[in-house]
Amino acid sequence: MKKHIAIFLSLVVALAAIVFAKVTTDYDHSADFSKYHTYSWIKVKVEDPLWEDRVMRAVDAQLVAKGWTKVAANGDASVAAYGSTHTKKTLQTWYDDFGGGWYWRGFGSGLATTYVDETPVGTLLVDIFDNATKKLIWRGTASGTLSGKPDKDEKKLEKAVSDMFKKFPPSPKV
Repeated sequence: MKKHIAIFLSLVVALAAIVFAKVTTDYDHSADFSKYHTYSWIKVKVEDPLWEDRVMRAVDAQLVAKGWTKVAANGDASVAAYGSTHTKKTLQTWYDDFGGGWYWRGFGSGLATTYVDETPVGTLLVDIFDNATKKLIWRGTASGTLSGKPDKDEKKLEKAVSDMFKKFPPSPKV
């Protein structure tokens, strides 16, 4: 029974991490984003070459939705994307009896079982540069767990990139 509870709690934590990808953005507060209307790609570099087009399509969809136009070269802005994966290890310890080893008021056998959960985590970094000055003007980062199933992971990618560009272009600072 306790093993089932441990598995259930591990799944709940994993599901929360899957659904809620961490997305952050930052930008050059002095950049005037109203002057950018076109963009071109510098490069997309990810560990799996099959994902290069997927990343590019997800970012293209967001920039086009924001009114930017993709051009083959020499756009107002240049875009680069980098992706990587790593395995996150989490230790889960479950105690066999009430009190679990501390012998609180005499209860507990002190036996515990520790499991190592290995979760694949993907990170995507998208940079946008002013093409004339080559200066970084915007950066978005998304990180979340991967399922290992390309269709599901592609939907997560699209959702994460959508969240990344939710407040793009940034409002001018006064």
